[in-house]
Amino acid sequence: MDLVIFAGALFGAIAIGMPIAFALIMTGIALMLHQDLFDSQLITENLVSGTNNFSLMAIPFFVLAGELMNAGGITKRIIHLGLTLLGHRRGGIGYVAIVAAILFASLSGSAVADTVALGSVLIPLMVKAGYERNRSCGLIAASGIIAPILPPSIPLILFGVTSGVSISKLFIAGIFPGLLMGLVLTLVWWLVSRHDNTAVLERASGRERLAAVRNAVWALVLPVIIVVGLRFGVFTPTEAGVVAAFYALFVGAVIYRELDMAGLYRVLVASARLTSIIMFLVAASSIAAWLITMADIPGQVADLLSGWEEHPVRLMLLINALVLLIGMAMDLAPLILILTPVLMPVFTAAGIDPVYFGVVFVLNLSIGLLTPPVGTVLAAITSVGQTSLAAVVRGIGPFFLAQVLLLLALILFPQLVLIPLHFLHGG
Repeated sequence: MDLVIFAGALFGAIAIGMPIAFALIMTGIALMLHQDLFDSQLITENLVSGTNNFSLMAIPFFVLAGELMNAGGITKRIIHLGLTLLGHRRGGIGYVAIVAAILFASLSGSAVADTVALGSVLIPLMVKAGYERNRSCGLIAASGIIAPILPPSIPLILFGVTSGVSISKLFIAGIFPGLLMGLVLTLVWWLVSRHDNTAVLERASGRERLAAVRNAVWALVLPVIIVVGLRFGVFTPTEAGVVAAFYALFVGAVIYRELDMAGLYRVLVASARLTSIIMFLVAASSIAAWLITMADIPGQVADLLSGWEEHPVRLMLLINALVLLIGMAMDLAPLILILTPVLMPVFTAAGIDPVYFGVVFVLNLSIGLLTPPVGTVLAAITSVGQTSLAAVVRGIGPFFLAQVLLLLALILFPQLVLIPLHFLHGG
């Protein structure tokens, strides 16, 4: 009965248009009333304690770092480097989009931010060169969802905080699947664009390429600093966020000299707004998470899945199919906060590695960002690409299918995540 009340209250609140954070609070209140535990003080305590977590401090710093990179000139230098090295090839601007998305993902951790940054620069270039607009939008949108997988991924931080899994391990485990996403998109782009009669950019000279590399080297160093620092224990994920923010501020203000005081003020305001949205969502989810535990909803879900824990691969296929469907109707961050406390005990009982589960789970929910009606990346690329939702959905089709097939491969072959994790993390 508790499970029915939880699902009914949550989806009922969402159905009438209530914001997710308030829907989570109302769901907690509904469970409280059902269990005769209602106490307004408990609601307040959980709201406060839900954000009282050191690891969550990484979020505002990585958000700030991403905003500083856009305002400080790091973003445009990465794109310029890609155009200089690959723009002269057939379909070259598409390959630039994929490579740039991987680099952006390793700097910002936000799918929507990366999609907007890439789309605003590259879509006009692609259309001018004769690329089909909707397919170009589809490629950039599908490339944007690499950000939730590669470190410093904000969704992986949320999963780590909610589940108690090491964020450092999640970051390291996300590297190889994130690169696989880029490789898969590269293959699909080659297949769909190899016969296109599109213009190519003029081949850059050796001197121009060297200058582009020299201008972008400051941007290319940061992902290395973060990964190496986490791998060898130089700093925690939270401290990595501080390092990234300070580095982006230094490069934008001192090296590139594109970030002035007015620009810094705009960056701080934008970062504060986005951080406040995320943190209020985390605070609201803590109420629902506490009631989920009190009502033993994970136990009820485990009873429903009784027998499946003996077949981990089948369990992963079943749950991920359901998550993929749910991800089409809800955004990524709320689903992490809602489903993680429900599903983690089930997968732990089945003996599935929690780090592996976290990466696959976040990848699954990231794919939902490309689907109507709620997909935020889909909405962002529709706006930036100045086209219709239906047209973009058609353009995303082959890239969406490729990401789903990759998800299936990771479920059937867990070693694709676990072997690189053990190799890079050392255990």
